[in-house]
Amino acid sequence: QVQLVESGGGLVQAGGSLRLSCAVSGRTFSRYIMGWLRQAPGKEREFVAAVPWSGGSTYYADSVKGRFTISRDNAKDTVFLQMNSLKPEDTAVYYCAATTSTSFGRRWEYDYWGQGTQVTVSS
Repeated sequence: QVQLVESGGGLVQAGGSLRLSCAVSGRTFSRYIMGWLRQAPGKEREFVAAVPWSGGSTYYADSVKGRFTISRDNAKDTVFLQMNSLKPEDTAVYYCAATTSTSFGRRWEYDYWGQGTQVTVSS
């Protein structure tokens, strides 16, 4: 079992920045891929970014490339999502998730989820 707890959401003006954190605990998760997904009101939950816990390439949705950065701190068992140049369309509940699948772009590929943290970007 893997437990994920997000923090860092809030209200920010367009053009601003936020950093989300995801504290990871539980069974050995070195083989997991860690992802951030988001869900806006009335929309499907969508992929935002992912990174293997063991290191390597990072992956981003086209809508956030160049603005968001995913990273992890193995010593602190934490995954981060740095969000810059935020836009009103980034408003959503952001979820941290983990998967052992080699495919990670869709919500049903994830095995474990955090409770979510709200990000609201005002125009």
